[in-house]
Amino acid sequence: MKREPVVAGMFYYLNPDNLREQVRGMLSRINTQPKYRIVISPHAGYEYSGKTAAKAIASLKKANTFIIAGPNHNLIGPEFSVMAKGIWKTPLGEIEINEEVAKAVLESGVVEEDVIAHSEEHSIEVQLPILQEVFGSFSIVPVSIFNVDYSQRFLKKCEILGKTLAEIMKSKDVNFIASSDFSHYIRFDEAKRKDMLAIERIKNLDAEGFFGVLKDESGSVCGYGPIAVAIYTAKHLGLKGAELIEYTSSGEVTGDMNSVVAYAAIGFV
Repeated sequence: MKREPVVAGMFYYLNPDNLREQVRGMLSRINTQPKYRIVISPHAGYEYSGKTAAKAIASLKKANTFIIAGPNHNLIGPEFSVMAKGIWKTPLGEIEINEEVAKAVLESGVVEEDVIAHSEEHSIEVQLPILQEVFGSFSIVPVSIFNVDYSQRFLKKCEILGKTLAEIMKSKDVNFIASSDFSHYIRFDEAKRKDMLAIERIKNLDAEGFFGVLKDESGSVCGYGPIAVAIYTAKHLGLKGAELIEYTSSGEVTGDMNSVVAYAAIGFV
């Protein structure tokens, strides 16, 4: 099974030489040292969030495998799904799925094996060319998560998956990326106010509080499921908190601060 890229030519360049130059250009503008095993990274077009995603990914320690959890924007397939075998293609080459790690993810009991959920979803795909340029050779385990509510039922599933990922990371050379943008299509000042409330909860590894902020503030963080999984993974690994690496928005590119999408790079320590 080969998963073809679906946003190449839209979110990033289709031509390999142009894409490599694009990613190298983003990486050349940052000065980030690898220190994290878990990060939150945005997934918009590289023109808008690429530099922030590059900062998140460049701050990761090297690993043989990266589990990448992204929101399922299209709501196709199971609520939690993993593509457990095959290859993901980008213009920069092919990346194998680590079947052994994918099987361990399935043993959480909350994740189902499914291909369809990943077929049109961009939130994992856009991380890959940056990973390829930073790390060269590696394998992945792609996990797609519906975001349908802030319920205790959903939060519990995130906790179970987070605990499973932590156990995997304790024994294997595996790191974790939670793919998410933050506030969508509101004024920048309001986006930043809401997002900083949510980010403060992330820093404190408070998944329930994070969900509470999003509910109380009518938040529009699209990857709140993957972020909750990251929080629980960090807690079960014995990490102490998280650090904000960068916060920015589409307004810095478009000049329109009245309707922005916000992006954050966050690392767990």
